[in-house]
Amino acid sequence: MTLLLFSLRGVPEDEADEVRELLTAEHIDFYETSAGNWGMSMPALWLRDEADLEKARQLLHVYQQQRFLTSREDYLQLKKLNQQKTLLKAFIEQPLLYCAYLFAMVLVVYVSVKLLLELGL
Repeated sequence: MTLLLFSLRGVPEDEADEVRELLTAEHIDFYETSAGNWGMSMPALWLRDEADLEKARQLLHVYQQQRFLTSREDYLQLKKLNQQKTLLKAFIEQPLLYCAYLFAMVLVVYVSVKLLLELGL
């Protein structure tokens, strides 16, 4: 019986690659399912053998703790150097894109309110 080990929905590609490499290096037999053409299926890593479940979960736990510490360290370093990504910096990099998003949001709110007022609700 196959067992769900690791859901890949919302997981960065580099993390998914590292988990695949970890499982392969430890000789844990697994297979992967994709989200499918429309993203409706479950992208995940599945174990073929139930006997590998505890070992695989322990490896993932250690890996995720290590990844958290590394990511936190990187974030604090960028923050210290004042290079972390902020909304203002993103706006300065692509002002036209953010203006288009703002226009679209205002348009949706305007049309929604206008329809509500016209219908007398």
